[in-house]
Amino acid sequence: MKDRSHDDAMAELFRDDPATAAATLDAILADGDQGELLVTLRQMTKAFGGVPAVAKSAELNPTQLYRTLSEKGNPELKSLSALLRSMGMRLAVQPLGKPAAHV
Repeated sequence: MKDRSHDDAMAELFRDDPATAAATLDAILADGDQGELLVTLRQMTKAFGGVPAVAKSAELNPTQLYRTLSEKGNPELKSLSALLRSMGMRLAVQPLGKPAAHV
């Protein structure tokens, strides 16, 4: 049996189970961990055909997408939305419950 990298295993999981991919992203966004978000987006990009294919589908520049998904990347909302849309997902906002009281 050949060993696989963690990124390869996660890409396969996300490709085979888009609901898990969406739930993973949702949990990361709730925590606000940008580094973890970028790692997961790179894994998902791999799952959906790699940067060139995803960039084409999302109508993004591949070079810019590589930079956006790098460790120091900082995706803009427009790019993130296009990237997720190309993977059959979207950002959504949900109420957390009762809003905090204003002072």
